Amino acid sequence: MALRLAGLDYRVINAASWEPASALDELRQVNPLMQIPTLVLPGGAVLTESAAILTHLGLITSPGLLLPADPGARAQAVRGLVYIAANCYSAISVIDYPERWTTAEDKESHEKIRAGTRSRLHRHWEIFADTFAANPFLNGLAPGALDFLAVVVSKWGGARAHLLETRPMFSELLRRIEAHPSVVDIFRNHWPR
Repeated sequence: MALRLAGLDYRVINAASWEPASALDELRQVNPLMQIPTLVLPGGAVLTESAAILTHLGLITSPGLLLPADPGARAQAVRGLVYIAANCYSAISVIDYPERWTTAEDKESHEKIRAGTRSRLHRHWEIFADTFAANPFLNGLAPGALDFLAVVVSKWGGARAHLLETRPMFSELLRRIEAHPSVVDIFRNHWPR
């Protein structure tokens, strides 16, 4: 979304372990941790971590496009990007792979870890919704980096039903971001109904 909105040339390599015919070897060559997304810059430098990639793109594009032009608002957007990465994104890793975070080997323990982490994830999103105001978007007049990370991580993290119930205004913001003309087709392609 950010690369397209910024009008930057890019090439997508499908390298997801869950997709057949993925370019996993190509990903492994530039990122031994095999993290998605990975952005290889024109000079060959490798960027990983969604928040870092979005911050970088926001800093090299026109002010206001991906990060707010106002320095105070921009600082808060960077804070929000790091917040999502540190609190929401990290919780999803625990939910997906509880066995990595405990020495317990039984399913019951893993399910308890998932349940506790999911509760914590929901609370992190509530705090985010209460902390970061949209006017009308988190980036200002149009969606930007923080909007993109919030809408994607909340969707694949499974927090949407909880947010609809507990933070309906934030839930409505997420719906508006997905429906925005600049990204609506991306959501249709990645998350068909």
